[in-house]
Amino acid sequence: MGERLTTGEICTRSVTIAFKQTPLNGAARLMRENHVGCLVVVDEVGGKRIVVGVLTDRDIVTAVVAADLDPSTLQVEDVMSTDLVTAREDDSLIDLMHTMRRKGVRRIPVVGEQDELIGVVTLDDVLDILAQELGLLVAAIDSEGQRERQIRK
Repeated sequence: MGERLTTGEICTRSVTIAFKQTPLNGAARLMRENHVGCLVVVDEVGGKRIVVGVLTDRDIVTAVVAADLDPSTLQVEDVMSTDLVTAREDDSLIDLMHTMRRKGVRRIPVVGEQDELIGVVTLDDVLDILAQELGLLVAAIDSEGQRERQIRK
């Protein structure tokens, strides 16, 4: 990782995807089998996977289960979020955090120059990076204290 962390450096590149026509029951099974809370919905265009939406477990609960709809009659496109929030691969970590806060989202697909799917970054990923950075700061403080103790001897 460089000194300026980018979204591309911290994103998960192994992404569980779905297509708009994927049956909703199948999408829910994908989430369960892959232990993920969201699927990135894509269209195949010219050999690239272009992000067109996101389906979260919360979408299924609020739009289908809570509304007493039959999930076996629905497809991903009936429930997915299309108010798309994406991040560019070269966006900084700070830009990413601002976007998450401003848009109120916990998961963001990461796209390349042609809007092709690169990966997905989650709030958990960001917290993990920040915890590592804080650990480095704590180590610097400890190191300074040790140095001062040695000087006094």
